[in-house]
Amino acid sequence: MRLPIKARRLYITQFEEDMAETLQINSIDEDIKRFVPDEVFETIEDAKETLSYLISCYERKDSPLVYPIILNEGRNIGYVQAVPLLEGWEIGYHIAKPFTGYGYASEAVGVFLPEIMQYLGIHHIFGICLAENIASSKVLEKCGFTLIFDGNDLYHGQMQHIYRYVY
Repeated sequence: MRLPIKARRLYITQFEEDMAETLQINSIDEDIKRFVPDEVFETIEDAKETLSYLISCYERKDSPLVYPIILNEGRNIGYVQAVPLLEGWEIGYHIAKPFTGYGYASEAVGVFLPEIMQYLGIHHIFGICLAENIASSKVLEKCGFTLIFDGNDLYHGQMQHIYRYVY
């Protein structure tokens, strides 16, 4: 995949080993703990271990592909990802709490979608979120996803009310 992927206010690139501290700090806000608890890194060591794994995945197309979102000024504010599912791929994203509400997630997802879909050779990708995660639903809808399921299903190992979208 051609990187960096550039948008108006940000770009998407590959993780580097020295990004562990920022990854850890960005992962411990209340939204990520609430909506995607398996993506919380309580220590820098946890973040380093995960980062090494994520970097190793860049050479494969059967593992999570996670990329940092960097503001044009150089600040790492979150990530965007494509994760394999049994029935295809799912997009995911997180913007650190101090940077939410500015449209960065929509901007990142909007430029990431065509690149990752071409790279993976896929024609659709899912977006799945808790029904109570209104911000995530708005990002998916703003980026052209269509709601295909509204109900209870497994989400991070528990039955919860979710929305499933497709692009």
